[in-house]
Amino acid sequence: MTNPLTDPYIVLNKVYSGGKYLKQAIAESAVEPLNKNRTVKICYGVLEKDVYLSGIIAHNCKKPPKSAARLILKIALYMLEFMQKSGYMVVDHAVELAKKLGKGGEAGFINAMLRSYSLPPVPDRADEKLAYTTSTPLWLAKLVRRSYKAEAADILSAPAPGVCVRFERGEAEYLESEHLSTPFAGVYIFKNFVRDERFFAGDYTFQSIGSVAICSAISGGERLLDACAAPGGKSVLLSKKFKNVTSCELHPHRVQLIESYVSRMGAKNFKAVCADGTVFNPSYEGAFDAVLVDAPCSGTGVLNENPDIKLHRRPQDIPSLMQTQAALLNNCCRYVKPGGMLYYSTCSILPEENDTAAYNFLAEHKNFCLVGLQSPLAHKTTKFGLQFLPHISLGAGFFIACFKRAAPLLRNEAAATPRHAARPVILSEVPSG
Repeated sequence: MTNPLTDPYIVLNKVYSGGKYLKQAIAESAVEPLNKNRTVKICYGVLEKDVYLSGIIAHNCKKPPKSAARLILKIALYMLEFMQKSGYMVVDHAVELAKKLGKGGEAGFINAMLRSYSLPPVPDRADEKLAYTTSTPLWLAKLVRRSYKAEAADILSAPAPGVCVRFERGEAEYLESEHLSTPFAGVYIFKNFVRDERFFAGDYTFQSIGSVAICSAISGGERLLDACAAPGGKSVLLSKKFKNVTSCELHPHRVQLIESYVSRMGAKNFKAVCADGTVFNPSYEGAFDAVLVDAPCSGTGVLNENPDIKLHRRPQDIPSLMQTQAALLNNCCRYVKPGGMLYYSTCSILPEENDTAAYNFLAEHKNFCLVGLQSPLAHKTTKFGLQFLPHISLGAGFFIACFKRAAPLLRNEAAATPRHAARPVILSEVPSG
């Protein structure tokens, strides 16, 4: 029998020691096909519960284990704590893997630890308790608890509901499988979904419910600029609302992702370009009815689908991301024609990246005002936009705000407008959609 810890160790070692993203590590690893589902489950589970598993190890070890032993212990502990696997089987395989890796000197320690470990007490202090019970880095647990109070635990522990599929056509035959309907036409969440040839024919695509919700909140028009467009899902869906779509990305390989996505889905009204959204392009000035800035962000709204974010993200990343978000907004707002809309979205649950970004933008750009949005997907209406949250929004943690550029004033209106009136208009909160 193949050692069930081997393939997870190979994949996760690339994440922990190599700094790679989990999906990339899985894709490039020669995982045994017969047990791939088990391997993927273990890899996602270990990263999701990393803080919790690290707490068990710290509680039972006088000094931190070396990296190889620590990873073996995390995999074994996950299987014991969350997969109800036989203790003897897991311990034996863990010891066997240590020896196979040339870490025989650690085998005795691993054996003793797994046979006698105990769980640490749940911390008393609120932040530490939240971090431990939801297996979230302490810095992030503090931010989320400060912002969401009693909802923080539900937000951080909300599971991914399944595979979200958006159909262009022919969904009826797939709906015999277990699925969850969504508020959006042709969009369903499946417990399990196996890609087939109709994916390549463009009959359906995989698109997160949060991404679909963002597109749903955007009004249509003639020309759209999607300033941070890869892999292209929002651009393709929004092409149904706009006559022409220009999709931009900073790196050439990400432009290729957009072009591939557009080609597979059969969209025609597209132009994909390689461009830096923070650098002004004179030919774009005032040229678009709508501009979408789906900005790089912390990804804290999609932790349930990308648990490696917990491992790679650091608190010092947030100020840096906020600077990038502001730079994108400050530049791309110049591309909106008078009377047009600037949309700002993230896959973050942190107000620093969402409401604060909107507030700062309006404070600096007096020719834009806030516009209320609605959505059929459950959400919170914040001061500046719609905040989708994992525990109420089918697993999604996204944000969107909309700013309208003032139309040019007539000559007599301009003369009658007092200078002190040029402050941003903040519309009152709109009812939940």
